[in-house]
Amino acid sequence: MINKIKRPVLFLICYLVSIVVFTCSDNTKVIESKSAADILGNSDYLAISYGGYRMSSRDIQPTITELKEDMKLLSAMGVGILRTYNVQLQQAANLLEAIKQLKEEDSNFEMYVMLGAWIDCKDAWTDSPNHEAESENNAGEIDRAVALAQKYPDIVKIIAVGNEAMVHWAQSYFVRPNVILKWVNHIQELKKTGKLSKDLWVTSSDNFAAWGAGDEIYHTDDLKQLINAVDYISMHTYPFHETHYKADYWKVPENEAGLSELEKVDAAALRAKNYAITEYKAVLKHLESLGIEKPIHIGETGWASISDGFYGPEGSKAADEYKQGRYYAHTREWTKAEGISCFYFEAFDENWKDAENPIGSENHFGLFEINGKAKFPLWSLVDEGVFKGLTRNGHAISKTFDGNKEELLKTVSAPTSVGEIQKSTDIVNPE
Repeated sequence: MINKIKRPVLFLICYLVSIVVFTCSDNTKVIESKSAADILGNSDYLAISYGGYRMSSRDIQPTITELKEDMKLLSAMGVGILRTYNVQLQQAANLLEAIKQLKEEDSNFEMYVMLGAWIDCKDAWTDSPNHEAESENNAGEIDRAVALAQKYPDIVKIIAVGNEAMVHWAQSYFVRPNVILKWVNHIQELKKTGKLSKDLWVTSSDNFAAWGAGDEIYHTDDLKQLINAVDYISMHTYPFHETHYKADYWKVPENEAGLSELEKVDAAALRAKNYAITEYKAVLKHLESLGIEKPIHIGETGWASISDGFYGPEGSKAADEYKQGRYYAHTREWTKAEGISCFYFEAFDENWKDAENPIGSENHFGLFEINGKAKFPLWSLVDEGVFKGLTRNGHAISKTFDGNKEELLKTVSAPTSVGEIQKSTDIVNPE
């Protein structure tokens, strides 16, 4: 009698447990980690460049709590992969730990990282940099990047060897392509031997010219070998900077002289997008000339919202939030349509870059201000309630200019017309 009672009860218990287990597992479904191949070019994973520094010096590192706060904001706006720049400081390691903790707290949270390893020439940042030899610090930087990729294989999906490390205008630190090639090959060998995931991609993130799309001085055998060695090309394009250095593209042409001021600005923003497309196609053309097929993605492009120098009222008049918003929208539209990942520069303003000049352009490339105000490119997301309940530095996310577009437009000027002389008081190389 006892056995007859126990058996159906046991079946009932097993049935109920199975329902509970199924329901729980369904609600706490763990997202399968993606590979770089799955992420790059996938519009479901918006890409962005990220530093997260909130003070006027990098001596004060963002805390894990602050990094988690930023990750929630970026995830809310659809960002799925971040780009960092070095592992010399604690920022990158803390960022990876912050993402790990967020994943543990919420199994639906998803964020990946393109981990940068900074590369310098010998005697970099001195009066006599030696561009024919590399810094003795590079090996340690690569070792740290590899260790982090091994520790967080579900988060680190790309290692970028160097940032603008081959372009010749980076006079303080640039190296020849053979140095980048050496470390790319080293990481590729670690993949082959199983010490790193075979799905990890390796690249170097550099100016479009350094990828062979500029002067023929870059057309070396070492660069060709590097292009063959990387998993994809990460190229930078900055129409913003070219509003000064190649100003003719930016100036209002004669056939637009009759447009309204705002129409001139809109037309200029469209020219800026087309300028970026031209540089992208130039890199593609160089690869085709070598008979090499590799994915090409945008490692950096961006637009500053403030400048007192080359790009301000006395310069090209490029820097303001409205133009930033137009360029951002154009760039996202183009890259999404073409299946290109664009690590837009950058997520948040960082004022350590030009600490002695608060309104220097390098401090103002962020889509958010330091205290969490969303700039014009993100106003529509604020309207949609995307950032509801989220904060930065204790501030709820609100719009710059209190959302008053008329006030915003008062800060906007059309570019100089063809034939007019453009002034500038900026004496700092913006790159």
